[in-house]
Amino acid sequence: MADQLIRATAAEGGIRAVGVITTRLTEEAKRRHKLSYVATAALGRTMSSALLLVSSMKREGSRVNIRVKGDGPLGGILVDAGLDGTVRGYVENPDIELPPNAKGKLDVGGAVGRDGYLYVVRDVGYGYPYSSTVELVSGEIGDDVAHYLVNSEQTPSVLMVGVFVGAEGVTASGGILVQVLPKAARDESLVETLESRVEALSGFTPLLQAGKTLPEIFEQLLGDMGLVILPEIQMLRFHCGCSFDRVLGALKMLGEAELQDMIEKDDGAEATCHFCGEVYKASSDELAQLISDLRTESV
Repeated sequence: MADQLIRATAAEGGIRAVGVITTRLTEEAKRRHKLSYVATAALGRTMSSALLLVSSMKREGSRVNIRVKGDGPLGGILVDAGLDGTVRGYVENPDIELPPNAKGKLDVGGAVGRDGYLYVVRDVGYGYPYSSTVELVSGEIGDDVAHYLVNSEQTPSVLMVGVFVGAEGVTASGGILVQVLPKAARDESLVETLESRVEALSGFTPLLQAGKTLPEIFEQLLGDMGLVILPEIQMLRFHCGCSFDRVLGALKMLGEAELQDMIEKDDGAEATCHFCGEVYKASSDELAQLISDLRTESV
């Protein structure tokens, strides 16, 4: 099944639901960054969460950044997602592996750490981006993003994300976000009903592995609440906007002395993009051209 995002409403517009399948893009992130099993799960959950969050934004070019910084051995996680369906991200320590947790699942909470913070930045493309910080509640990512939505955006939300990864790679990844909008938020029983139904699902990836589609999952959750599945299906992909030209631009900012030092000591320069793992190499001739450009510009 292709990576995709589908939206739906229920309760006469009082409920907003969004679902994503991110299996292929999570596998690509795993390959690019050489991620361990638990690092793959942590990054995949965060990428799914970012895509779910950015889906509510309206202005073209809008983006959401999620940074997770806990006290676990995985270090930090940084993800950047766009309203256009692109996402990228990385973890600080991609080769960390831990034994399964008490439930026999990948110990994402132990890898991330339960003491720390979740930072969310919403950028609509103009003015100052809106940023918010909340404490981690579990390090499992889904719980932490739901905690952010309730505390920073005052929107009752149920969020479930998951990644299944084994020896054959990532076979299921994605998530679902269900939000009770202001027109229905006063109905506390509605929120409790949604929470109990999501808990009863016992995870998102088992549904994907059982062959369930996003519309079928929506039907299972909201089918008796006036469910309306919107027709548009948005394709999702792992994408990074880095390029060799951008790398040269960054090198140029180092200045003539630093560039000359690279030529003499290293016979060139090498740079790796943190977000996608792409390696760029600049020859000594290309660095010399940058020096020439700087001298011309200074005249």
